[in-house]
Amino acid sequence: MRQDRTRTALVVLRWVLGLVLLEESARFAFSPGAARAFAETGMPNVVHLGLAWSEMVAAVIFLIPRATVIGGWLLLTVLGFAVVVHLLHGWFDTGVLLVYAAGTWAVMAGTEPAKNA
Repeated sequence: MRQDRTRTALVVLRWVLGLVLLEESARFAFSPGAARAFAETGMPNVVHLGLAWSEMVAAVIFLIPRATVIGGWLLLTVLGFAVVVHLLHGWFDTGVLLVYAAGTWAVMAGTEPAKNA
């Protein structure tokens, strides 16, 4: 019984986390305000769009049950890069990114390896 609840909780966490990350990265990619804020970093816009689009792709892959672990590794990579960018620019508000990473890791840890079909 407990294992069923844990599995259900991890599925819910995967979907909530994946959809929130997808929405946040889409907002980051398409919001004029986010583009202006990122332009103030002095980094090229290609970094902004690359970060946003790679996070969107990783979030979609993370939502696919057989690809959750691969999507999770991609998300951890993108989130790690985002944390580094924040810290290098003196933005120490990385708590949300770290919570996203911890949630991703928890889902990955509780995901059974995909069996060959």
